[in-house]
This record gives sequence, structure tokens and C-alpha cells, in this order.
Amino acid sequence: MAWRDGKASGKRLLLFMASIILGIAAVVSIQSFSQNLQENIGLQSKALMGADYLIDSNQPANERVVAIMDSLGGANAKEVKFASMAAFSKNRATKLVQVRGVEGNFPFYGELETEPLEAAQNYQKKGGALVDATVMLQFDLKPGDSVKLGNLTFPIIGSLITAPGSTGIGTSVAPPVMVPFEFMEPSGLLQKGSRLEYNYYFKAPEADLQKLNKEIDPLLDEQNADLDTHTDTSQRLGRRYENVGRFLNLVAFIALLLGCVGIASSVHIYIKEKLRAVAVLKCLGATRKQTFLIFLIQIVGMGLVGGIIGTAVGLVLQQSFPFILQEFLPFQVEISTSFQAIFMGLVLGVLMSVLFALSPLINTWYVSPLQVLRVQENLGTKSRAAQIVVIVSIILFVFLFALWLLGNLKYALSFVLGILVTFSILAGVAILFMRLIKRYFPKSWSFTARQSLLNLFRPNNQTAVLILAIGIGTFLISTLYFTKDFLLAKAQIESNEKSPNIIMFDIQTQQKEDVANTITPKGLRILNNIPIITMRLQKIKDRSVNDIRLDTTSRVNKWILSHEFRVTYRDSLIASEKLVSGTWNPKVDKTKPIPISLSDNVAGDARVVVGDTLLFNVQGQLMETVVGSIREVDWGRMQLNFSVVFPTGVLENAPQFHVMTTNAPDKASSANLQRELVRKFPNVSILDLRQVLTLVESILDKISWVISFMAFFSILTGIIVLIGSVRNSKYQRIKESVLLRTLGAHRKQILRITALEYLYLGILGSGVGILLSLVSSQLLAFFVFETPFVPSLIPFLVVLPGITLLVLLIGLSNSRSVLNSPPLQVLRKEGK
Repeated sequence: MAWRDGKASGKRLLLFMASIILGIAAVVSIQSFSQNLQENIGLQSKALMGADYLIDSNQPANERVVAIMDSLGGANAKEVKFASMAAFSKNRATKLVQVRGVEGNFPFYGELETEPLEAAQNYQKKGGALVDATVMLQFDLKPGDSVKLGNLTFPIIGSLITAPGSTGIGTSVAPPVMVPFEFMEPSGLLQKGSRLEYNYYFKAPEADLQKLNKEIDPLLDEQNADLDTHTDTSQRLGRRYENVGRFLNLVAFIALLLGCVGIASSVHIYIKEKLRAVAVLKCLGATRKQTFLIFLIQIVGMGLVGGIIGTAVGLVLQQSFPFILQEFLPFQVEISTSFQAIFMGLVLGVLMSVLFALSPLINTWYVSPLQVLRVQENLGTKSRAAQIVVIVSIILFVFLFALWLLGNLKYALSFVLGILVTFSILAGVAILFMRLIKRYFPKSWSFTARQSLLNLFRPNNQTAVLILAIGIGTFLISTLYFTKDFLLAKAQIESNEKSPNIIMFDIQTQQKEDVANTITPKGLRILNNIPIITMRLQKIKDRSVNDIRLDTTSRVNKWILSHEFRVTYRDSLIASEKLVSGTWNPKVDKTKPIPISLSDNVAGDARVVVGDTLLFNVQGQLMETVVGSIREVDWGRMQLNFSVVFPTGVLENAPQFHVMTTNAPDKASSANLQRELVRKFPNVSILDLRQVLTLVESILDKISWVISFMAFFSILTGIIVLIGSVRNSKYQRIKESVLLRTLGAHRKQILRITALEYLYLGILGSGVGILLSLVSSQLLAFFVFETPFVPSLIPFLVVLPGITLLVLLIGLSNSRSVLNSPPLQVLRKEGK
């Protein structure tokens, strides 16, 4: 019976199934790609590092570290890595780069991809440089040209396309340049205070990495060094992309939920029209269970078919993901079939269809055989308990699925709560809108205007469903634009003379005056001259960091124990800081312990409060301090911030280097200043904040494109729900159309009525979606990013009219068959 009835209603149920297909396709494609990505990261973990494991430190290996490395068989290769300025004599251009001085046959896994190919093998023998391929294109460089690093000039042997260890967004700011290790000392770039990273690479395929981590890493921690295995690297990279995958999965899941709302609406209308047939079946002796199962089997069948088709579409769709996301990935992703994603797609198709169809399906259980004799439409008495069970089951399923996707109870609860609030507000607005129209109906309006409003609360209306579908899609897209705007605003550099846009690092104390004398004759001001001193923690309260490191019950964050702090001293707070507790001490009182100020994150990780003591090792000299104050620091501000700040009068004579800032009014003056500074002071690194801002904008543009691509699924699902809703209420509309035409209404009047109805729905749905996104973006800006929020006009000028027009066109195109239906068609049907 289910099969026979389903065949007769096949066309009507096809659009119902399309809602499932789109949602499943979105979830399966992202889930499958995420799993492929994790597998690829695991398989290519050695190639990403270039070795089985490495030992790293920010200083050359001391005797103890050398002895530990010798006990492991000795390092097979080594490098020193740091940021520096590169000068290209061909066009007198300069660029901040990441210098990688390499010794040995690195990498052991993967390869240096260069152009020409032999450059990877020859650059160390020839004493030349491999320059990032993007930089080569940017400055029109060719093999044979030269690059100056510090005091030395290197011939460019080839362009560097990819290299293990050069991944992440940081390489976009400072692209890599590889040179032989032996030239690093003569270059004069290994200055005191420079942020250096020494890596010692090991090739040991048979090594027990877990055992090494357990036994060797604590020994290295005592020497301010660290052991990092290729599996650690892949796990970190995996977590980074896993978070992006989870977010996209949630966006796809919202599209699936929208499809399910369409399912509930479609089944509601479909079952309502079948109630007379259900009553007839019961008159013929069918039981409640039998009539219920007839339609349940139909829903399960459609859910299964929709799941199969959606899964197939999702697997095809994931083939495009490597092209969409390749710029974010440090390697090529090989696509393979994910059986877990396939199973999930099939289960989701059936389970979601049944869950969201159960509420209208329950109506068949309570239909009386007397319904055959009744003229009025009567759905029978519903069981409130059954409805509550269905609603609770849906919420529980959504929560469990979100928990599985996110792996975090707090985030899953927040997601479900956010979905419930958003859906409830949209549904509430729709219901309130219908009630207000009904109560304050504008009787003085024209006939077509009044009839269009009547259609919004007529029997079988789809107002709530369409506003929900349109609103959610609009909400996602608008929130994306608003969030992107305030993120860019947070990174924006103020365009006034007092705001620095050029930062100069690693200025040695003896160079300070000469650098200043190079800047000021060009009409530029020295805005900041910030001293920086490096130091490490020796004791926290009364316990040494070594004791805390060995204490497995300690709650002190491990990074605190081995971190090299770069601190400064000054007599006042700056704009990005706010005092949370304690008292700010501008100058040291020599009769009391040295009061320092900690950022709140460091104080929390070190488990210290105001009044606790800290013993610092300042390059061999021990200095006892007390926590005088704790600050809240806005690390997102584009300026130098410090986690530890000393008062004046104590560190002035300590070994230090300086950071200077200035404001260059335009690109030409910035380039001119950088060229002269690089020529006179090769060790000084220069960062142009305008280039960083351009990079931030580029990254946000790419991310917004990816999220827009996923939000498109929500909009498309909303369109399918819209089409399905119009189709499902077609016969009701034909009856209304015939009655109106019998009463003398023209086709143009009916067309105008339909157009106005969908215009109201489009404006209301997209308008409420944008307003909700305004509220959510304001909350994000205030509570999460702590930044002012100025709304973008794009959602109001583009999204609102665009979606409204789309809804209008779809409503009119699907109502064409209603307008073309002759009156006799309905009269004959009613006569039967």
C-alpha cells in the first residue's frame, strides 16, 4: 500500500526529497573531506617536518644538549631560522623574509620543490640561495640574480616552491629564503636579542617516538630545549584544520535542519490531504498501526533514497574542495572514499526524515472513521504527550550530533541553544506577523492588497516555514559580512601621524642613535623607542621551575616554565592595556622588592596573584620580583604588547635591544626608508604593517568565500523548501484561483496577489534574518572580540533585495500552473 500510494504522489514527494538531498550532500562532502584531510596529514606527517623528529632551541645547543643528541646518534642535519630583511640589487627592493640556514641532507622525507629541479641539491655546494617562488615573481627575479642577507650577498640558484617546515600564514608575511648554514655567522645576522630558532633534525625510522617524548623531552626542558616528533606536528596541524572542518560541518548541518523543516511542512500538507483516505481505510478494517505504517514506510523510503542521492552528490562535491581550500593547505590532498561519511549520510537521511515527519504523521493515528462523513477538515485529537516526545527526540538528536561533531559539551549546548533561539525567534515573528495581520486587517486597502495579506494566514499557508528557511539563510550570510567587517576594523591601522605603521626590530643598543638619525632627516618622527630584555623564570613563589616541571600534579601551564620572556620597562600603561588588579608602579623603590606587572593570561597560567614572588634569570643574573599588578591586554591591537612589564629604574643597564616605530605617510617614503636602513643596518628587521593588513584582508576574503559557499547550501535548501511548499499547496491555490476568477478576478489581479504575498515573505524573512545577524554580531563583537561594531551596508543593500527578488521570482514561476488552470478542472474534481 505504501508503494502504490507513493507512486501516485511521486512528483509531489520529489521536492520533499530534494530538501534531504541538499542537506545530506553538504554534510557528507565536508565530513568526507575532513576525514581525507586527517588521513593525508597522518600519512604525510614526516614529509611536513622533513624528519622523524627534531630538537629545537632558541640558542645554539649547549654541552648538555649536545651530549643528549650524541646519545641519540647525533643530528643528521641542522638549521637556524629567523626573520630578517633581504635586499635585491636588481631592482633595489627590500623584503622581510624568513632566513633558513641549512646544513646537511635536509629534508629526509618529502622534498624541496624548486625550479630548476637541481637547485635543491646544488644550493649548499654553490653557496647560493633558494628564494620563495612568490617573491621571485613579485620582484621579477631570475636564477643568477642576487639577494643580500646581512653583510653577505648570495647568488640566487633557484626559486623555492615548497619546503618542509615552511607552512602557515607566517610564511605569507615572511616568505622563506634557504641558504647554507656556514654563512650565517659571517652574515652578522645572529645578533644578541634576535629571535633565533635552532633546529637539529634526526632521521630514525625505527625510533620509539613515545618513549623519546617521555624520557628525553623532560631532560631537554631543563636546558630550555624541546623535542618535537613528526606525529606531534601532524596532530597540531590536524587540530588546526579540524576546527575549520567542524565549523563548516555545523553550517552544513544547519542546511540539513532547514531541509528537515521543509520535510515537516511538506509531510504536514501531504498527510492532511490523505486523512480522508486514512478514514476510508479504517472503515474497511485497517488498524491504527497499519495506516500509520503505510505513510511511515513512505517517509523511510524517501529518506533512504534521499540519503543515497545526497551521499553520492556529496562525494562528487568533495572533489572540488582541494581546489577551494588549497591556499590554506601546505600539501596536496588525495581524495578517497570515506565509508564513515557514506554510512552517516544514509543514517542521517532516514533518521532526520522520520524524526521531523513524526509530528504530522501522528495525526493519522487519531483519525476517526467518521471523518469520511464529515465535510469540515478535522485533524482529530492530537496527543500532547506524543508531540512532546517527538520534539524532545529531535532536540536530543541535534544535540548528540553537534556533540559528535564538536567533541565539546559546552560548544554543543551553545550550538543547540543558538539554533533553538534563532528558530524560535523566526517562528515567533512569523506567527506574530500572521496574528497582527488578522487582528488589524487593513480593510480599506485594495482588493489585491487585502487578498495577498489574507493568503499569509489562509489554511495550508506556508508563512512560518518560508520565513524560517529564508531567515536562516540570510542570517548566516549577513553574520558573515558583519563579522568580517569588525575583524578588519580591529586590525585596521589608524591613518594619523601618531599611529606607527613601520616597526623596526633587533636594533642593538649601540645602533640606537644611528638608526634614529637615519629616520628623522627624512621628516619622520620616532614614535616609540622600546627596550626589550630577554629572561626566563627560575622560581615561581618558593618552587624552582625544574621542581614544578617534574611535579605531575602541578597546575602551572608547561609553556611558562621554558618560555623565554621578552620584557620591557616603562612608567605608564598604554592604550591596549587595562589594570585588572593591584597597583601600577611607574618607578622602582630600591627599599622594596621589584614590583612587576603581568598580563592576565600569564598570571593565570603561572597560577600567581598580586603579592606572589617570581625569580627571573636575566641572562645569568638572578632578579627577585613581586607581582605588583595584573593587566588585561588586547593582543589583537596592531602594536607591541608585553606579557611582563618592569618599572623604570632597574633594567636600564641590562643587555638589551630596541624596537623603534615611525609613521611613513605613503608607500614611496616607506620603501625609501627601508632601503636605506637595510643598507646601513643589515641586522635590523623591518615590518610594514600595511602589508600585514593587506594579508589579513586577503585571508578574511578567502575564509568568507568558503563560508559563503556553505551558506549557499542553506539558501538553496530554503529555495527548495519554498518550491516544495508552493507545489504542495498547489491544489488549494487552484481552488482559490477558480473561486476568484468565478467572482470576476482577472489573471493580472491574481498574479499581483501572488507577487505581493511572496514580496511580503521575502522582505520579512530576509529582514528578520539580517536583524538577528545584527544582534548576534553585536554580541560577538562585545563579548568575544571586545571591539566596537559598525554594521556593513552590504546585507541591507545587496542581501535583503537580492533574496527578496529571488523569493518573488520563484513564487511567481511556481504559481504559473495555478494561473493557467481552467475553472472546469477544479469543478470536475470536486464533482467526483
